Amino acid sequence: MTLSNDAAVAAVNRYLSLVATGSADDIAALYSEDATLEDPVGSAVLSGREAIRAFYATIESLTRSTVLHTVRASGGEAAFHFRIDTDTGAGVATMEPLEMMTFSDDGLITSMRAWWSDADLTFG
Repeated sequence: MTLSNDAAVAAVNRYLSLVATGSADDIAALYSEDATLEDPVGSAVLSGREAIRAFYATIESLTRSTVLHTVRASGGEAAFHFRIDTDTGAGVATMEPLEMMTFSDDGLITSMRAWWSDADLTFG
């Protein structure tokens, strides 16, 4: 059975909430054990929850906030556009990536791909 569209949207909202306020462990727990992450698209694909946890650990100690602009869900997948502001200590870095996620039937993220480049990152 494919994850419902409502459940996919709820998973995106949970993800963005934890990206803003959660620990790397909290965020990694949203992923299946054998999930993949490609952030940004074209970079090395990370595989497995531990590698994904290490990816999010790089922002864990920073003050962050997220705002969802739009989300579309269909067929157990979701595509969404959001803003993330990260206080680096030397200023606030802002990015508005486009991301796509696939989900297992029980709502865990099985893959995440993010579209952005350095040109999309601004500092204020």
